[in-house]
Amino acid sequence: MLTANAGSTEPPTVLIFGDSLSAGYGIEVDQSWATLLQTRLNQQGYEHRVINASISGETTEGGATRIESALADFSPELIILELGGNDGLRGFPVERMRANLEKIVLRAKASGAAVVLLGIRIPTNYGQRYSAEFEGVFRQVSESLDVQWIEFFMDGIALNEDLLQADRIHPNAAAQPRLLDNAWPIISATLGK
Repeated sequence: MLTANAGSTEPPTVLIFGDSLSAGYGIEVDQSWATLLQTRLNQQGYEHRVINASISGETTEGGATRIESALADFSPELIILELGGNDGLRGFPVERMRANLEKIVLRAKASGAAVVLLGIRIPTNYGQRYSAEFEGVFRQVSESLDVQWIEFFMDGIALNEDLLQADRIHPNAAAQPRLLDNAWPIISATLGK
């Protein structure tokens, strides 16, 4: 269970550190799962504030470059790490993606923040071998660095055209509650109550 720093007057921060799936690409900000997370935390009596530092198009390399400033700016208690999809869509080497995710997690943990990892999958047209190696990175990072994770953040959404925007990649507004529900079990378990 995480607890606020003694003597701090600021509410503890949950930092969402992701790409377009968390940035609310193509929808109104108040419809995004990040906004819905703030509402749920409030309703359930958590004092945390949610800061969404997600950037559409972000890669793990960009995240590894930005993590220091994000930690300095927000001093998060919990980081929800949702990166990797753009690495996969660009066919980046999985070893590089894993190294970047590990750098982000290690730096976050060194700052005292807890981390949860939201796994993602890529379309099957990237080939079975690459897809399997890509998906395996999230499990490897979780196991080697002892962080909670979910296997597929877009579970129940990725193949449902009713929940996707016209590009058939990004979740629409109707999908946002499902994204929150997919991530909520590890978020709530990490925050404790």
